[in-house]
Amino acid sequence: MTIGTPAHAAVVDPTPPTPPASGITIDINGDDGSPSASILALLGITLLSVAPALLLMMSSFTKIFVVLAMTRNALSLPTIPPNQVLAGLALFLSLFIMWPVLTDINQVAVQPYVDGTLTFAQAIDVGQGPLRDWMLSYTREEDLALMSRAAGWPTRPIRRASRLHTLIPAFMISELRAAFVIGFVIFVPFLVIDLVVAAALMSMGMMMLPPVMISLPFKILLFILVDGWGLIVRSLLESYGGGG
Repeated sequence: MTIGTPAHAAVVDPTPPTPPASGITIDINGDDGSPSASILALLGITLLSVAPALLLMMSSFTKIFVVLAMTRNALSLPTIPPNQVLAGLALFLSLFIMWPVLTDINQVAVQPYVDGTLTFAQAIDVGQGPLRDWMLSYTREEDLALMSRAAGWPTRPIRRASRLHTLIPAFMISELRAAFVIGFVIFVPFLVIDLVVAAALMSMGMMMLPPVMISLPFKILLFILVDGWGLIVRSLLESYGGGG
């Protein structure tokens, strides 16, 4: 009986792994070079998320809201109109004032970017121009110098060398100052009414009666007779050159 030689399995060398394809890129633009719809939707959602901060820092909203709130306090009506009403009025007045600036930004930056003629970085650089010029026109030189010194930059020339991260706080300081000046002018006639009513009550020996209860109807009557809300809104619009 013959025993055959056992067969040995052939040894096969392992196949080397296939290297990944080089030069893989992600194209965020469409076929014609314009941004894709998903990118535009993402940018829109991002803009909506930061819109409240932009509205407070880079528009006339802060000044208008502060003036309206100080008018309400001068009338001794701390909750009427409510904050939602004042914020809504301030929002639409801000849109009315900022509309020419928004139109310019749309023409020079947004539409060229959507059409594919500008990159995103170029659109940001061009689009901040109209807004920056508008903010500079309502920012005091002293506030720009303050922020430039805080940043350690030369204070001359201030306006040409100002950047957004120094221009924005300087603009807000200027807006708050202007709002407080307007609020002081609004407070004066109502303060006179309070003083007259308080003096009259003390002369009659009615010291236990709060003067606000007596002066409030006279304040409201005076505010109605001079068309207070219309006068304040017209003054705010004229302080920005009329807006719209």
